[in-house]
Amino acid sequence: MPITDDPSRPTARLRRTLSSVALPPVPGAAGILHLGLGSFHRAHQAVYTAAALRAEGGDWGIVGVASRSHRVVDALHAQDHLYAVATISPGGTTLDIPGVHTDSYVAADDPARVVADLAAPSTRVVTLTVTENGYSYSSATQHLDVTDPRVLADLRGGAPTSTIGQLARGLQARAAAGGAPLSILSCDNLQSNGTHTEKLVREFLHELADAEGADALSYLDRAVTFPSSMVDRIVPSTTAALADRVAGLLGVRDEIPVPAEPFTMWAIEDRFAGGRPAWEAGGAVFTDEVGAYEQLKVRLLNGTHSLIAYLGALRGVPTIPDAIALADIEAAAAAVLRGEYEPSVTAPAGVDIEQYERELFARWGNSALGHRTSQVGSDGSAKLGQRIPGPIAHALDRGEFPHLIALTVAAYLACIAPPAGFDPGPYAEAMTDPARERLTAVPTRGGRDLAHRAVVGLRLFGDDVAHRTAFVDRVGDLVDLIVQRGVESAIADSLAAAGSLAHPAT
Repeated sequence: MPITDDPSRPTARLRRTLSSVALPPVPGAAGILHLGLGSFHRAHQAVYTAAALRAEGGDWGIVGVASRSHRVVDALHAQDHLYAVATISPGGTTLDIPGVHTDSYVAADDPARVVADLAAPSTRVVTLTVTENGYSYSSATQHLDVTDPRVLADLRGGAPTSTIGQLARGLQARAAAGGAPLSILSCDNLQSNGTHTEKLVREFLHELADAEGADALSYLDRAVTFPSSMVDRIVPSTTAALADRVAGLLGVRDEIPVPAEPFTMWAIEDRFAGGRPAWEAGGAVFTDEVGAYEQLKVRLLNGTHSLIAYLGALRGVPTIPDAIALADIEAAAAAVLRGEYEPSVTAPAGVDIEQYERELFARWGNSALGHRTSQVGSDGSAKLGQRIPGPIAHALDRGEFPHLIALTVAAYLACIAPPAGFDPGPYAEAMTDPARERLTAVPTRGGRDLAHRAVVGLRLFGDDVAHRTAFVDRVGDLVDLIVQRGVESAIADSLAAAGSLAHPAT
């Protein structure tokens, strides 16, 4: 329900013993192990699981595993594993306390426990939100990156530290312990994420010497499923200001509240070997069309979101609502959405794509949420590799040219690897990216040189895009235009080249 501001700033921590706060019941035994204890999981899967437990009960508590950071884990332990999800819109704020986590820990502190928890018969579902960059695969080949130092170390033995290594070693231990049925559910923005995760785990097991992985592979064949899923909810970073606001609303202090937009969606393949929570009670859709939902989200939402973030950062604005409020960025977003992403997408049955697009512009314009351009633009080398190759090929193979997707890549490069003498601004500098060091290791001679290094040399967006010479050259020319004449000129040039008269959905 809506909650109004309380001007006080309490110091007492959120705990189950505080009767003034409406709390959910204590969850039962943990049937879910979750890898990647970040904000998105806590505002998405945890919320759906809370709804499932309210509706049907069951032993579906969640053990949350953070990779390295202690911040969330320490706060959860200090708050009886409670935190608030603040759903924020221009119309007000509502708070919900999922209360579904039974325990949490940091994998780097106790890597052997990850394997043990994966092997435990009580664990029936493993969920993942480790980001696209957490799967240790090559963007060029889409196969397991056996040159990754963490993967190499995990293959040699000892407690694993890579996500794929953890899954594979956990499945080995589970097979040896009797092989109770298990489902591994990726909730990251990867194409066919269930199939992709299974492929990487199998490749890891095949890489083990002397048929060490044979028993685990046999166990996978008979008792393990990897359903695909599509997740959608905008979840910005938590700020000190949000923590203060939530404390005023709750009447107690919550050190790790999560802000989120009202919109939420979860589409899942219903292939669960050992059962699952009643996630449909929270609105999850079980469907055979996960791939169509995935394209809708990854291309229309995420692809366009990336363009807005990079253009907004280069224009010097801090948030996505600030960026989409600029007329030329709004026009560029409409043009790439309708002209270059939408033709490559087949909408799932029952989804009105025009209504979906109108909702996207409303979501991006949610000024109360304030999603930061630096957050959306981070990890672009991994994100864009999932979002742009298919639409690029679709356009070029039809004799069309994706000028606005080329602008997306050019703006990304200008933000992450700015040519000498070009200042992309503080919001671009705040973006993180695993490819930044490789892109900036050697000075480049102009935009085409930079584009060829990124797209052809490093294969950041896969082999197919690397062979699209005209596209790569266009990206380079747009980088030069951004550097020499400003991002506004690059936007205008791209819109003109596309012949776009697109306007935002109304």
